[in-house]
Amino acid sequence: MPLTPHILPIAQNGEMVLRQIAQAVDPKEIKTPLFQQLLTDMQTTMENANGVGIAAPQVYVSKRIIIVASRPNPRYPDAPEMQPEIMINPEILQLSPETVCGEEGCLSVNEQRAMVERAQSLRVRYLNRHGDTQENLYEGFVARIVQHEYDHLEGKLFIDYV
Repeated sequence: MPLTPHILPIAQNGEMVLRQIAQAVDPKEIKTPLFQQLLTDMQTTMENANGVGIAAPQVYVSKRIIIVASRPNPRYPDAPEMQPEIMINPEILQLSPETVCGEEGCLSVNEQRAMVERAQSLRVRYLNRHGDTQENLYEGFVARIVQHEYDHLEGKLFIDYV
């Protein structure tokens, strides 16, 4: 039976959930209907807010889940198009020594944008929506999204860098 998507409330700067280190997801939990519903709802919430990524703490769930979904939209008109990637328990394996400065915003920090220096590329290992291990290299804008969302799992916001 298909899941009915719901739009979840988005935590805003100043709320404690955004400053906590998120807990690892138990792999046995991944295939449960409740967990799958959370993934669907996170993606729906992100798309509704014109985001290109979202982390579970942003929807008041302190778990190590991020979604990276670069696509052109009103907030990021020049973003490259990609299929959304759900990353459960992501681990950054390698950051490039090359960095690039770029503008960032955040669904949890309304009306504020700033230039943030990030690694140009990175390699990440994670579990996908089905619990399978994936390892990928990300570059440019997509690498920026991964680092930004990963920071949410560590209790950091982009404004901490400015």
